[in-house]
Amino acid sequence: MSVDTQQAPTPLTDDELRTLDAHWRAANYLSVGQIYLMANPLLTEPLRPEHVKPRLLGHWGTSPGLNLVYTHLNRVIRARDLDALCIWGPGHGGPAVVAGSWLEGSYTQTYPDVTRDAAGMARLFKQFSFPGGVPSHVAPETPGSIHEGGELGYSLSHAYGAALDNPDLVVACVIGDGEAETGPLAASWHSNKFLDPVHDGAVLPILHLNGYKIANPTVLARIPEPELDELLRGCGHDPLHVTGDDPAAVHQAMAQAMDTALDRIGEFQHAAREGGATERPRWPVIVLRTPKGWTGPAQVDGLPVEGTWRSHQVPLSAVRDNAEHLRQLEAWLRSYRPEELFDAQGRPVPDVLACVPDGARRLGATPHANGGLLLRELPLPPLERYAVPVDKPGATLHEPTRVLGDLLEDVMRNTADRRDFRLVGPDETASNRLQAVYAASGKAWQAGTLDVDEHLDRHGRVMEILSEHTCQGWLEGYLLTGRHGLFSCYEAFVHIVDSMVNQHIKWLRVTRRLPWRAPIASLNYLLTSHVWRQDHNGFSHQDPGFVDHIMNKSPEAVRVYLPPDANTLLSVADHALRSRDYVNVIVAGKQPCYDWLSMDQAVAHCARGAGVWEWAGTENGTREPDAVLACAGDVPTQEVLAAAQLLRRHLPELSVRVVNVVDIARLMPGEEHPHGMTDFEYDGLFTPDKPVIFAYHGYPWLIHRLAYRRTGHKNLHVRGYKEIGTTTTPFDMVVRNDMDRYRLVMDVIDRVPGLAVRTAAVRQQMQDARQRHHDWIREHGTDLPEVADWSWDG
Repeated sequence: MSVDTQQAPTPLTDDELRTLDAHWRAANYLSVGQIYLMANPLLTEPLRPEHVKPRLLGHWGTSPGLNLVYTHLNRVIRARDLDALCIWGPGHGGPAVVAGSWLEGSYTQTYPDVTRDAAGMARLFKQFSFPGGVPSHVAPETPGSIHEGGELGYSLSHAYGAALDNPDLVVACVIGDGEAETGPLAASWHSNKFLDPVHDGAVLPILHLNGYKIANPTVLARIPEPELDELLRGCGHDPLHVTGDDPAAVHQAMAQAMDTALDRIGEFQHAAREGGATERPRWPVIVLRTPKGWTGPAQVDGLPVEGTWRSHQVPLSAVRDNAEHLRQLEAWLRSYRPEELFDAQGRPVPDVLACVPDGARRLGATPHANGGLLLRELPLPPLERYAVPVDKPGATLHEPTRVLGDLLEDVMRNTADRRDFRLVGPDETASNRLQAVYAASGKAWQAGTLDVDEHLDRHGRVMEILSEHTCQGWLEGYLLTGRHGLFSCYEAFVHIVDSMVNQHIKWLRVTRRLPWRAPIASLNYLLTSHVWRQDHNGFSHQDPGFVDHIMNKSPEAVRVYLPPDANTLLSVADHALRSRDYVNVIVAGKQPCYDWLSMDQAVAHCARGAGVWEWAGTENGTREPDAVLACAGDVPTQEVLAAAQLLRRHLPELSVRVVNVVDIARLMPGEEHPHGMTDFEYDGLFTPDKPVIFAYHGYPWLIHRLAYRRTGHKNLHVRGYKEIGTTTTPFDMVVRNDMDRYRLVMDVIDRVPGLAVRTAAVRQQMQDARQRHHDWIREHGTDLPEVADWSWDG
């Protein structure tokens, strides 16, 4: 439906139109004031240069459109008693959302010193993009926000994540036309194929086309409207167009579009919930076309500004030094007629507040935007129910992620009624051996089905789409609104969301400093199909670098775990799913792996994060070890234990300590990471002066970076992935990267003083074994029998 603003229906009475326009003008005034003013907030005296901030920061161009949306959402929330949340995709339009929150009182409720009067308005203006103040974006500091919007592309997936399992919630999502050009946003349009009209809420996308990005036109604003309609309809939406620059006509058209959209949403939900309808709805989308920088200066220095890219940030940039710019700014501010909008004390007049909802219905006060307030403990079953029996180390093998899948099945079952746990991943749930969950919940799916399909479920809570961006966005939106989840992904391809997890970590770091933000469930990654067992897919699937990326981030918010077997994976997963306000990265294999620790041992070991495996070494307790064999990760652990076995056999007089590291942050100094060891602890574990041969799951230089300040760092020698990969046998992968058992024995011989000469024959045997491996796999295509059939006989 296209609404012609020249002949638009008039759902608003004259009084409603007047009060809506008053709210919109007030929000526009407050937005401009935040960008420019540090004094004289009500213009009670002529504007002077000293009233203006010395540094002008912020984004005006999108703000009037966002203010229009805020105003009209207020109207329908109040009229319909809606439970609503808004995701502000153009988050750089921070002044608009802050203005709406201040007008409705939620800002003052959150920050009592920013009162809803002239003094509070002055503080509101000065603090914006000012040292010691608040950021220019819709940041965590902004009440009602769960989406920063500094990096574009994620608004719509966040909106759908918020709507999942929130049947009474309407999530409006403003999508800027610049954001609409991003790949993540383009994939997010397909989220409607996963939205269950029975158990989920509704998402109302509002595509705001103001024509320009920072300096260029936007694609969707310049293609013909019929072509845009075809695009949106092809994505399963029914577009409603609102276009114009006359405020009264746009208000009427926007009100009509909002009412139509919400009526249709209600009809779809009623048909599904009461009438048993199963046809996928064609959900509405509003296409809002208004000028960029609407109501701002038409021209500046003889150049057009309103309706062009020049209005994107600060239209008048030299106000303190240019008298004409100062005059234009004052005229611009006075054009909103602030004397009609605020009383003598600076309080919003009744007309401005006529459309504002009450209490928790206000956009800035909804608990869905402070999800920790709604969060319930996840009903995790006891680990003993899933533990694999370990009478002695290395006697049995299990697939760790398959064991975890049994636990996740019961988590899914335990949350069937409350519906607050989701498993997301890019088409890899079964590939990653987690398919047990299908017994408790199928895969969410609202599109067509065929007889050959398996586990598709209109009401399912397993989410699979071949877009890591969309998976990440769904889960972030879900967590930020007070629920729990897990993201399972191939290790090499989780890099696709590197930038998204950056933003989430920054969000968590800021919220930890905001006492009014309640802690949310952690963002948990399970990375499997990892580098060492991607021998069949080859080099393209071999990259363990996500851990490096995560370990660069705020230590207070990130955790990385490398459990070496099934029981340690259960323990780590239990801990991660119970935790709050972290990003937890768990790297675990899906291939058969030896069981090293009983459940009780695994829990104790994971609590320590790193520890000596006395049963694996040859220390006799009477003297210090001659060398330390350390490991982190399942394959490195097996290679270290195989090396320890070889050393026991060939050099029985050598004292070797075996150390396993589960929590990689334990290597850091305690003052750098909450999980870090003191120097005393580190030296006690790794020794201050003995050679440490460390087999690590990922890139070896990360271990050096984490431990570079330790006393014994000069004795630390790390083996790991060196970006040498191909399609080959599993053991050949570790040989190619010099992390195999034979190389580790050679490293010990090379680094323990006096061994090189005395044990030259042993070293030669290790070299010969590597050569035999090389020749064998090229003839037989499989690993050496002594490797393939290896077992721990300690």
